[in-house]
Amino acid sequence: MPENSDFGTFGRFEETPVDQMPADMKEAYDFTMKLRGLVPGPHKIWLANPKLSKTIVPIGAYYQTQSTLKKAEIEIATNLINGRWLTAYSNYEHEMIAEKMGDLPPEKVEALIAGLPTSFVDPRQQVVYELVSALIAPRVVPKGLYQRAKDLLGNAGIVEVTVLLGWFTGVSLTLTAFDVPSNAVGLKQ
Repeated sequence: MPENSDFGTFGRFEETPVDQMPADMKEAYDFTMKLRGLVPGPHKIWLANPKLSKTIVPIGAYYQTQSTLKKAEIEIATNLINGRWLTAYSNYEHEMIAEKMGDLPPEKVEALIAGLPTSFVDPRQQVVYELVSALIAPRVVPKGLYQRAKDLLGNAGIVEVTVLLGWFTGVSLTLTAFDVPSNAVGLKQ
């Protein structure tokens, strides 16, 4: 690859092969592998700041293993926020994840990403959709919506939704800053 190229191994980011990583980066890599079983998407980039990476990675792992939100609810929020930030890589990844789950019809996932109106029969899914839509618009969360969210998700669930949006905003902006295309694969390591 020419030295003046704008592109590295993962968008603009030039990954460090595992066998060439400095000790602190390798430690962050191993930490991510332990929690996630792989070093996906933005995690590849976060390794450039090993201390921060070790702080961020557990949040994503939490949503995979400990969240009170159901997988479909997480994907509703994730696809809405990815669509909001126009992030090619994470839009593509989470469109595929949502379709493979089978809990969300493809036309619903497409509407979430495109910012088109949609609705859900499941009241929890619907309130997650409405809450996230209000938060990313940006809009004020009206009292009635807040109360429905509290009744269906509890305060802990509302906190989970809002932190998930913040986390995926970080994911999206990282991927955008490094111009990671939807078909990026990075180094196989």
